Amino acid sequence: MKRILTIAGSDSGGGAGIQADIKTITLLGGYGMSVLTALTAQNTLGVEAIFPVSPDFVEKQLDAVLSDLGTDAAKTGMLDNTDVVDVVVKKVQQYNVRNLVVDPVMVAKSGHRLLRPEAEQALVNNLLPLALLVTPNLPEAEVISGEKIETVEQMEKAAQSIWKLGCKNVLIKGGHLPGDVLVDVFFDGKDVYQFESKRHETQNTHGTGCTYSAAIATLVAQGFNLLEAIAKAKKFIDLAIYFSLSLGKGKGPTNPYEVVARDWNRYKVIQSLKSALGTLKRSATVAHLLPEVQSNLAYSLPKPISHDDVAAFPGRLVRVGEELLTVRDPEFGTSRHMANVVLTATKFKEEMRSAMNIRYSEATVRKCLELGFTVAKFDRKDEPEAIKKKEGSTLSWGVAEAIKHSNTFPDIIYDTGEIGKEPMIRVLGSNPGNVVEKVIKIARATR
Repeated sequence: MKRILTIAGSDSGGGAGIQADIKTITLLGGYGMSVLTALTAQNTLGVEAIFPVSPDFVEKQLDAVLSDLGTDAAKTGMLDNTDVVDVVVKKVQQYNVRNLVVDPVMVAKSGHRLLRPEAEQALVNNLLPLALLVTPNLPEAEVISGEKIETVEQMEKAAQSIWKLGCKNVLIKGGHLPGDVLVDVFFDGKDVYQFESKRHETQNTHGTGCTYSAAIATLVAQGFNLLEAIAKAKKFIDLAIYFSLSLGKGKGPTNPYEVVARDWNRYKVIQSLKSALGTLKRSATVAHLLPEVQSNLAYSLPKPISHDDVAAFPGRLVRVGEELLTVRDPEFGTSRHMANVVLTATKFKEEMRSAMNIRYSEATVRKCLELGFTVAKFDRKDEPEAIKKKEGSTLSWGVAEAIKHSNTFPDIIYDTGEIGKEPMIRVLGSNPGNVVEKVIKIARATR
C-alpha cells in the first residue's frame, strides 16, 4: 500500500482539509498520514476561527512521519503563515520528498483568507520549485501569476507564467469560469492539455480542491503518470461533486465515498435483478404478459448518469411456451430502451430506479386501475418533430410527459403505439423486487 502524506489544516466540518484528504486517500486505496498546520472552526457557512499550529510542532510532526514511515507522495493544503511554509520547505528538502502536489490554498469559498498575505511570496518562491505539480484555482492562479484570468486562453497563458516560477507542472482549475463545461488547463513546460467535465447544478462543492489534489497525489504514488493521474482524479472529483451532500445551511461537501461505493452498488444491482428474475420464473402466471418484442427488467445505480449506470438482461426476457428464459445474466449498458425509462423516471423521483415492460391491452390497464395502481399514459402522436428526429429519445419524452401529467408518481405508464411500434405498458418501482411484485399481481388479475 502506497503512503501519502497530507500537510494541511483541519476542517471541523469534515468537508475539506485533512479530513477530505484522508477520506480520499483511503477510498483510493492509499495509506493516509497527516501533519496538521492549523485548526479551523468552520462549517458549511464559513470559517469562524483559525488556531495556527506552531512551526516547531509542525516540524516535529514532519520529522515523526518522514523519519519512520516515509512517503510515496505528499500534498500540501492550508499552510497559514510564512514560518510554517519555511518548515515544510526545509523538511521536503531534508527528506527528499518526491511527488509533491502543492494545492496553494489561499482563500476559502466563504472568502476567509487561509494563507496570510506575507506567506504567499514564501510559498511561490520556495515551495513551488519543489513541486511536481501545483494546482491553483483561478483566484489563486491570478495571485501567483499576477495576471487577470477570464478565459481558457488566459488560463493557458497564466499556467505558462506559473511554470516559469520553477514548478515542474501546473494545473489551473477552471471552476470559477462561467459556462456549462468546466475546463482545467495543464502545462508541463512544453505542451498544454485540457481536461473537461460538465458543470453540475449544485452549490455543494466544499472541499473540491482538497479532494482533487489528494486524489492526484494518491494516483501518482500508485504509479500512474501525471496525465493519467489527473484524468482519473478529474473523473473522481466530478462524480464526488455530482453526488455531493446537502448538509448544513450553506455550501455542503463533496461526496468521494459514493464514487467508490458505486462499484459495490453495481454488484447489489446485479444481484437484485437476478433475485427478481428468480421470483418471476417461479411464478407460473406471467408469461402471457410478455409482449411481441419480448420484455426486459432494468435497475439503475443510485442517481444514474448514463445508460451505463442501468443494468438489464442481454437478449431480453423471452417467452418459450409458459416459461420465461434469459440468454445471460444481467449486465450494465444492455437495454437502451428500458434504460431511457429508468433514467427519465429517476429525474422526477430518485428512488424509482427499476422498470419492466409488459404486453398492452385495455383490459390490462383496467385491471391495473382496479388493483389500485396509479396509471399514466402518453400518446406518440403528440411527440414533437424535433424529438422524433433524435434517435432513441421517444421513450424519454413519453415517460416524462406521462409523469408530468400525473397527480402522483405512476406505477404504470403506457402508450397505445403507432405504425411499427407495439403498444406497451411499463411497470415502475423502486427496485426489481417491487416491480416484479406488481407484475405478478397484474398477471394473476389478467389470467
